[in-house]
Amino acid sequence: MQNFLNQSFYGNTVYNYAVALGIFILGIIILKIFKKIILSRLKKWSEKTATTVDDFLVGGIEKSVVPVLYLIIFYFALKSLTLPAKTVDIIDKALIILATFFFIRVITSTLKYSLNSYVKRKSPGEEDVERRLKQINGITLIISFVIWSVGFVFLLDNFGFKISAVIAGLGIGGIAIALAAQAILGDLFSYFVIFFDRPFEIGDFINLGGEFVGTIEYIGIKTTRIRSLSGEQIVISNTDLTNSRVRNFKRMERRRVVFRLGVIYQTTSQQLADISKIVRTIIEEQTDAAFDRGHFQSYGDFSLNFEFVYYVLGSDYNKYMDIQQSINLKVYEEFEKRGIEFAYPTQTLFMSKNDTEDKSP
Repeated sequence: MQNFLNQSFYGNTVYNYAVALGIFILGIIILKIFKKIILSRLKKWSEKTATTVDDFLVGGIEKSVVPVLYLIIFYFALKSLTLPAKTVDIIDKALIILATFFFIRVITSTLKYSLNSYVKRKSPGEEDVERRLKQINGITLIISFVIWSVGFVFLLDNFGFKISAVIAGLGIGGIAIALAAQAILGDLFSYFVIFFDRPFEIGDFINLGGEFVGTIEYIGIKTTRIRSLSGEQIVISNTDLTNSRVRNFKRMERRRVVFRLGVIYQTTSQQLADISKIVRTIIEEQTDAAFDRGHFQSYGDFSLNFEFVYYVLGSDYNKYMDIQQSINLKVYEEFEKRGIEFAYPTQTLFMSKNDTEDKSP
C-alpha cells in the first residue's frame, strides 16, 4: 500500500492526488451542508420578513458567493499538488477572470437592486413603478457598460499588458468625442437629473417657460415628448427642459381663483353691502371649493368693482371650470332676483340748453 501511495505520476504521488481529492470532496460536503442547512433557513427567514434587503442578500449569496466558494475549494485542491509553472499561471489567470466576473456581477446586481428600491420607494402607485422601472433600464445599461469596461481594463493590467498608452490614447480620443458629442452627453446627464430629481412624470400637464403647454408622453435618454393642447407632439431635448422654468399643474394641490364683477352706480348702498355675502354663500355651497375673501374693491369708470378669491381643491382644469360656471350662473340668478344690475361700458352725456337769441345783423 505504501508503495502504491508513493508512486509518482506527472510530478505528484498518488498520496498527493488523494490529498487533493480529499480536500475537494471535503470542501464540497461542507458547502452542501451550508446550502442545505444554513442557506435554506436563511431563505425561509427572509421570506417571512417585510423588507426585501434580506431577500436580495440571500439571493446574492446563492448566485455569487456559492460559485466563488466552489472555485476556492477547487483552487486549494490544486494548490496541494505540484504543477508546472505554465499550468499554475493558466489556473491563476482563469481564477482572476472568474473572480472579476463574479465581483462585477455583485456590483451590477447591487446597483440594479438599489435603483429598483429607490424607484419603488419614490413612486406612489403600481403603474408609476412599472413605468419608472422601464426608464431605469437605460441607466443600468450605461452604468453596467462602464463597470464592465473598467473590469476589462483591470484584467488586461493583471495579465501584464501595458495599458497606459492605450488609456492615454483613449483619454485623448474620449476628450475629442466628448467635445463632438457634448450636446448628446448634456442631454444624457439631464436625463439623470430628471430621473432622480423628478420635476415631472409621464402624464403630468406642464407649462414650459410659457412657450409650450402640454402633457408629458415620453421621457427618453436624449429627448422628452410633450403632447400639446392643440394635438401635435413637441420633442424637446432634456437639456432644454432642465434649463427652463417648468410649471407642473398636475402637482397643484389646489388652484387659486380670482374673479371680478362690476355693478352699476345706481346700485343702492344696502345692495352693495349684500353682494359680498351673496357671493360668499354661493362659493361655500360649491363642492371642492374653499372661500378665501371678497371685497368691494374700487370705483371704476363706469362700475363699482368687487373682487373675490377662492380655492378649487384639486388640479383638474375641467373641475375648476365647472365650479366657476356654477358660481357665475348662481350669481346671475341671485342678482336678477334682487334687482342688482351688472355694469357694462357706458357714458352719460349731460347737455345744457342755452336760451340765447340768435340775433341777425
